[in-house]
Amino acid sequence: MTEANDQNNLSRSNRKVAFACLGMFSFMIAAAYAAVPLYDLFCRVTGFGGTTQVAEQESEMVIDRVITVRFDGNVNHALPWDFKPAQRSVTLKMGETAQLPYIAANVSDGRTVGTSTFNVTPTSAGVYFNKLDCFCFTEQALEPGESVEMPVVFFVDPEMDNDPMLEHVKEITLSYTFFPVEQPEQPVAARADSPAAETNL
Repeated sequence: MTEANDQNNLSRSNRKVAFACLGMFSFMIAAAYAAVPLYDLFCRVTGFGGTTQVAEQESEMVIDRVITVRFDGNVNHALPWDFKPAQRSVTLKMGETAQLPYIAANVSDGRTVGTSTFNVTPTSAGVYFNKLDCFCFTEQALEPGESVEMPVVFFVDPEMDNDPMLEHVKEITLSYTFFPVEQPEQPVAARADSPAAETNL
């Protein structure tokens, strides 16, 4: 009888451990998914890691201090694109709005889709780099041999002039890297015309 009780107690203990492990695993998965938007929000608010800001309107103030913005373009080896800025740098006053296109070309014989990430160096300047329009994090589809211009519209916040950590900074580099999209999102029209959509009607 004692042996049976011991086995029952052992089984209950094992179940408790299994449920505890399952609960911890589920929590870790949930935390990982939650961490992505929270980390993204943190980066956008603080400029951490060279993350730029998103502005809805142009700066209301332009100051005399000038800053040179250099542009860099990179492509992951798995994406058959040529990608580069139309010009390597521009010098402007802080608060002044500028627009510069990047040029992407599909050099393969098939349709390809890419999406880009970006960062600013020095990273501490990210909080002052404001983009009014940008192609980052948006899927870009190119047909064989197709070439497109993708503009970025931006300004450097004049508040940077008040940051003692950046008082000697004269150049900022904006860098983009394109990666292949393995499973591109379908346009709404394409999804509506698909056989699966007809089956669900």
